[in-house]
Amino acid sequence: MGADKYILDIYPYNPPLRYGHAVIPFCTDGGSEGSIFPTGPSSLSWLMAFSLRSTGRSSDDEVSPREKQQTNSKGSSNFCVKNIKQAEFGRREIEIAEQDMSALISLRKRAQGEKPLAGAKIVGCTHITAQTAVLIETLCALGAQCRWSACNIYSTQNEVAAALAEAGVAVFAWKGESEDDFWWCIDRCVNMDGWQANMILDDGGDLTHWVYKKYPNVFKKIRGIVEESVTGVHRLYQLSKAGKLCVPAMNVNDSVTKQKFDNLYCCRESILDGLKRTTDVMFGGKQVVVCGYGEVGKGCCAALKALGAIVNITEIDPICALQACMDGFRVVKLNEVIRQVDVVITCTGNKNVVTREHLDRMKNSCIVCNMGHSNTEIDVTSLRTPELTWERVRSQVDHVIWPDGKRVVLLAEGRLLNLSCSTVPTFVLSITATTQALALIELYNAPEGRYKQDVYLLPKKMDEYVASLHLPSFDAHLTELTDDQAKYLGLNKNGPFKPNYYRSDLCEGDKESIFWYHLRPLPAVAAWVVPLYCSGMWVWSYRAACRGRVMPSRWLGPWTSSLLR
Repeated sequence: MGADKYILDIYPYNPPLRYGHAVIPFCTDGGSEGSIFPTGPSSLSWLMAFSLRSTGRSSDDEVSPREKQQTNSKGSSNFCVKNIKQAEFGRREIEIAEQDMSALISLRKRAQGEKPLAGAKIVGCTHITAQTAVLIETLCALGAQCRWSACNIYSTQNEVAAALAEAGVAVFAWKGESEDDFWWCIDRCVNMDGWQANMILDDGGDLTHWVYKKYPNVFKKIRGIVEESVTGVHRLYQLSKAGKLCVPAMNVNDSVTKQKFDNLYCCRESILDGLKRTTDVMFGGKQVVVCGYGEVGKGCCAALKALGAIVNITEIDPICALQACMDGFRVVKLNEVIRQVDVVITCTGNKNVVTREHLDRMKNSCIVCNMGHSNTEIDVTSLRTPELTWERVRSQVDHVIWPDGKRVVLLAEGRLLNLSCSTVPTFVLSITATTQALALIELYNAPEGRYKQDVYLLPKKMDEYVASLHLPSFDAHLTELTDDQAKYLGLNKNGPFKPNYYRSDLCEGDKESIFWYHLRPLPAVAAWVVPLYCSGMWVWSYRAACRGRVMPSRWLGPWTSSLLR
């Protein structure tokens, strides 16, 4: 507001045009009255300078941040970002994000006096965006020391990274890192003289893997790991199954607040944003195939269907496939439709979902992108061969050209589309960030021995608490159970209202467990259900249904318990 007033004071009659973050006056030294651009001898240099300013680029953009010597206003150089001079702009981005992350800010205000993370040394590897910056600064306000790197080489907001570095956070990240840069940044976060991490916050498992492989002594002294992605959680379960997980870990990905909100609602909105910004495609009547009908797939399909796209689904899970059918989608094999589709979207968390064979058979101008965390779903490596030509047409948009002239439009080189090519809704990320903060607080403050060397799910009481923090944003008013109603349902009036094995995207084991739970008061039905259940038709272990240990509410530490009362 102050800047706009200043501009109007200078140009009271002819307010300037705005382009990006640059201001274009209507009259310049080299131009005539009423002309937007100058026409004098220096016009070319003026336009080049303007172009660089308005696009956020500078003349030293080609210089790797690793080769730059930068310091913040406090004289610290314990960071590596694209351009520390962008810090002021990044601070504004963070302040905007804070407006829609009221629950996380509320947690910060409530807890910063007690400093529940005092002494915590958190090393993190997540997307570095304005929303993540609010989480990082919340952790710092609660007493933690943080060192941070990016989990995706294309999702970092350079100005936000600069703002964090200016605030004193040791952040090592910039948009467009190479693979070597990516691992170098992670190593710089972990490997520092006189500083040893005791907590890990990860998104994808790369940081956990690096510490486990390169710094085993550090890994053994970690007090807890918090992981938010399906890929990272899968890696943790592999370590646990092999008996190599020597620290307790929290599986945030399978919490209801993460699955139902971040995975579903976030992707429902951001898939279109990413595709529109990069391709300008119109979806009405387009043939689309979405690989995977989990929560991410459900969100993507709902958005595409609403715009008139004809959506096909590929699935390996018969229950998810049946859900897709009941939602009005056709379930196919990718090979059956690959020649006809206009858009291919992967969101499985698996590898080689779209292979070179599929890519060879695609029609001209087919758009290929990934909404899963990992960049392994599309076999991009197979496209880097001499007979294929790569042509960069926009930022994060490549045309891969076959010898016969066919082009496939590849977005973000097969990496996560929404955070690489667009932005995501701040409010949804507030839900996940609040869950991550509470998980870190709980693991850090838990007495020794409370958590074994295993993977745990957060109790539903904590999920419900996170959800309740966000309800005031909608002026929502919860109905309260009467004593008689609570007794009838066998519930505490204050929750939790769901059993610990409940998840939003119920897998087969979850559904059977809940079905069996509700059959208890029905002895007549149970008389014929019991033989079927005991015969093995519905055998499903509690551990498999929960994908790990469920942390009972009674285990919670005193600080976390006080929040949930």
